[in-house]
Amino acid sequence: MANKIPNRQVICDTLLRLAENDPDIMVLASDSRGSAAMGPFADTFPEQFVEVGIAEQNIVGIAAGLAHSGKKPYVTSPACFLSMRSIEQIKVDVAYSATNVKLVGISGGVSYGALGMSHHSVQDLAVMRAIPGLAIVLPADRHETKKMTEALVSYEGGAYMRIGRNPVEDVYESDDYEFVIGQASKMREGTDITIIAAGETVRVALDAYAELLEAGVSARILNMHTIKPLDEAAIISAARETGRIITVEEHSIHGGLGAAVAEVVVQHHPVPVRILGIPDEPAIAGKTAEVFNHYGINASNIKQIALELLGR
Repeated sequence: MANKIPNRQVICDTLLRLAENDPDIMVLASDSRGSAAMGPFADTFPEQFVEVGIAEQNIVGIAAGLAHSGKKPYVTSPACFLSMRSIEQIKVDVAYSATNVKLVGISGGVSYGALGMSHHSVQDLAVMRAIPGLAIVLPADRHETKKMTEALVSYEGGAYMRIGRNPVEDVYESDDYEFVIGQASKMREGTDITIIAAGETVRVALDAYAELLEAGVSARILNMHTIKPLDEAAIISAARETGRIITVEEHSIHGGLGAAVAEVVVQHHPVPVRILGIPDEPAIAGKTAEVFNHYGINASNIKQIALELLGR
């Protein structure tokens, strides 16, 4: 049966459970308790919930103040607004001030669909990567979302977690596995080529693995759930052992996962790298699957790219 639970609901459920024994956990919303699925948290722990309204700059500043007071604030706001309107506060109040603020960008990537460029967030990783000391994480499914939310509660320092809007197909069978921030998850072994993905494109990479296997290609699949701090060792090993890399992301081809991987490869073990994502244009409006297919973020195109890199 297909998963019907969106990652935003998993975050709420996890924080509800953790907050029962930790009164310092707080959730802040920018008129987004509904879209962030944080209504149950607000109802259960009203003293640990702050509704700021449509004031994204303020929400980050308030969260930083709460963190300075010993609280563990989670800011939940649409990724498109949180990553663009609040960037100065994230830079100064969170990063420069070294506050323990967790920023949750909901409905990230192109998951706002038909609302188009104003609501798409395909530049957020590039912007956040350039801010010192800010961790950046993207869960691939509901199981990883749970593990990631738990890990972030005990993670000291600022972090940006980007999730989509709708339920996504599971890539893990359960949450019974080890999750470590900054340590990539090897989803499949392979020797011919490596496909590195993050967030909802991990499912796409796994589908490509199956198609490549049928074509006689052994593909390594890495779930690079942490964009920063980046697992450079896993990338260098992939370059040395497979000789070719494809990156897949729900983000601009500039400054995101592909750029981060290429920066490591070119400095440590240069091999051919192909970056698959949103090109340098306003992404088309449409459902996530439609946008992905339009830009070739699908298994068949990844297979074709892999075969080209392998000279087949």
